[in-house]
Amino acid sequence: MSRPRRLGTGLAAGAAALAAIVAVPLTVAAAPAPAHTAAARDAASWLAGEFADGALPGPFAGEDWGLTVDGILALSATGVAAPVRQAATAQVAAHVRSYNSYDEWGIEGFTDGGATAKLLYTASAAGADPTSFGGFDLRAETLSLIAGADAGHQRGRITSRTTAASGPDASNTFDQSFAVLGLARSGDVPQDAVDFLLRQQCAAGGFRLYPDAEGGPSPSCDEQSGATLDVDSTAMAVQALLAAAAEGATGAAAAAGRGADWLAARQHADGSFGGSGPTTGTNSNSTGLAGQALAAAGRDTEAARAAGALSALQLTTAGGGAAAAEAGALAYNAEGFAAAVSTGITDTDRDQWRRATAQALLGLAQVPFGRIGLDPPPASPEPTPTGSASPTGSPSTGPTGAPTPTGTVSPAPSATGSDEPPTPSPTTAPASPGGPGATPDAPGSGGLPTTGAAITTYLLVALLLVGAGVTLLVLARRRKA
Repeated sequence: MSRPRRLGTGLAAGAAALAAIVAVPLTVAAAPAPAHTAAARDAASWLAGEFADGALPGPFAGEDWGLTVDGILALSATGVAAPVRQAATAQVAAHVRSYNSYDEWGIEGFTDGGATAKLLYTASAAGADPTSFGGFDLRAETLSLIAGADAGHQRGRITSRTTAASGPDASNTFDQSFAVLGLARSGDVPQDAVDFLLRQQCAAGGFRLYPDAEGGPSPSCDEQSGATLDVDSTAMAVQALLAAAAEGATGAAAAAGRGADWLAARQHADGSFGGSGPTTGTNSNSTGLAGQALAAAGRDTEAARAAGALSALQLTTAGGGAAAAEAGALAYNAEGFAAAVSTGITDTDRDQWRRATAQALLGLAQVPFGRIGLDPPPASPEPTPTGSASPTGSPSTGPTGAPTPTGTVSPAPSATGSDEPPTPSPTTAPASPGGPGATPDAPGSGGLPTTGAAITTYLLVALLLVGAGVTLLVLARRRKA
């Protein structure tokens, strides 16, 4: 080979290395403010005090496994109350079918796709074995629920295994996001599953909640007339796509960037967000989830503004008034906060506060779903759990957690928009409307697990740069000789 050709080969190798570097998602979020880190830990500490016998109770007593899963993720993200998290993880593992089926309601043969995917993700994030979680291979089961090539434009969609008694499948973008997250965290994620999620994004950048229109499944967001783009769904999709991009999925990184841009454009002047449908008003759920997604995408300024808006909804010992003993808990909205300061957290309202806190503190921590359980928890001593724990009571007669499998965000998820989606079956609804309290996610900061690409990504980049440089240097010296 001639020297010019050798030099050309070296340059080509360098160009290839640089192309590989560009393809690696290098989203790096700045560390949250220390005050927000402390707030996230305080919130997790309060929430830990609400667990009883390894579970969080629902609004009507009995274990709520969907809420318990949210609590596990909150504790995993902050590193607070490890014994509580471990006990809860064991309890959820022992009640998989209580959460992702209707078995306890006497309807056998039904498997909720969204709940199964969320369990897969949670097992991975909590450090459990997702292929043997309570005796279930959640990865294999999730893969079995991904629609195949014979599904046409629904190929790659996470679906529920339905029966005549269970009603139709109402899987949505939250379900799909958890499927992508869970599969990415437990191994490789099929491109088909990523592609289906990508089709839920409209050209404007936002994502719709439901893939189904009035006349049945629509091929894509842009092909649904009058599709309403949703802040909560977009925030979930952005985080799922960033996790998929880290695994090399095609088109995921660019779509996540467009989604983050769309979110940033919808932030209110005070840093808050509202959802759509029943959650249109400013709330900690939409604000927290959007803030978490913006932090994951490297939009640090917007994430910090969201965290600031949410910090005003957290009870403190000094500013909690009649609810000072509940310091750390996060309200769903300003009205709920004011009511608690005036009269305390009532038994009727406590369920709303649990749900708000479990999901809002993820935004305070600013730990993306793709990084929970991967980055080390803060080294500072964890606070002692506070707050009054409510007894769970005897097990409920039905799977109380099952109705909210997919929603790590709000018990009343954002509506899809102008076209009414099919009435969700109990397990496929992103969350149960639990009165005025949709569950929030709040922003935060501090020494919580760092966000962004894993350290291996940076090592790979360094090796590629060094390799390209050495190649060019050697070829240059040979040419000079």
